[in-house]
Amino acid sequence: MNPLLPLKIQEDLVLASASPRRRKILSDLDFEYIPAVSSVKEDEVIWEEPRKRARVLAELKAVDVQSDFPSKRIIGADTVVECDGRRLDKPADENEAADMLRFLSGRTHTVITALALVSLPNHRKIELESTSVIFRELNQQEIESYISTGECFDKAGAYGIQGYGAALVEAIEGCFYNVVGMPVNLLIRMLREFAEEQSD
Repeated sequence: MNPLLPLKIQEDLVLASASPRRRKILSDLDFEYIPAVSSVKEDEVIWEEPRKRARVLAELKAVDVQSDFPSKRIIGADTVVECDGRRLDKPADENEAADMLRFLSGRTHTVITALALVSLPNHRKIELESTSVIFRELNQQEIESYISTGECFDKAGAYGIQGYGAALVEAIEGCFYNVVGMPVNLLIRMLREFAEEQSD
């Protein structure tokens, strides 16, 4: 158990996410939780506006998994990348990854993660965290070399800041863990508030 949170806040948690990064962050912080994968198809969600899309997907994932764990508190999450009005999802192939990285080169983009906490009978809490990420100027060889690592393919924006992608980043403004996909400070605050609201 994480020593900084009361036991009653941490018990009965389920993480509705297939992301190995999110699972690792919670495990590294000694949260005890059940990992679960939702059946929500992200490409079937029609919301285009990044913040709204992240909120909708995080809630849908949590509610979907809740049916299998009705007595638990479910954490749903979704991360989107937005730059100059363009939403960058997970790249489908090397060409799309290269296009995204060229677009991000030398620019500042925003990483947005929505967290949803859900429990029965109908208790829901959804909030967003945003972090600005500044990419340095990238040349074609660097882009090709990074893509060759294979790290880009399951990540929004085609990079992972916790891996080789750290070399692409000049600076960030905001929560580092949000860029990885699990804003820790927001999660802890939401868990505290969620427990207080449920005890009222």
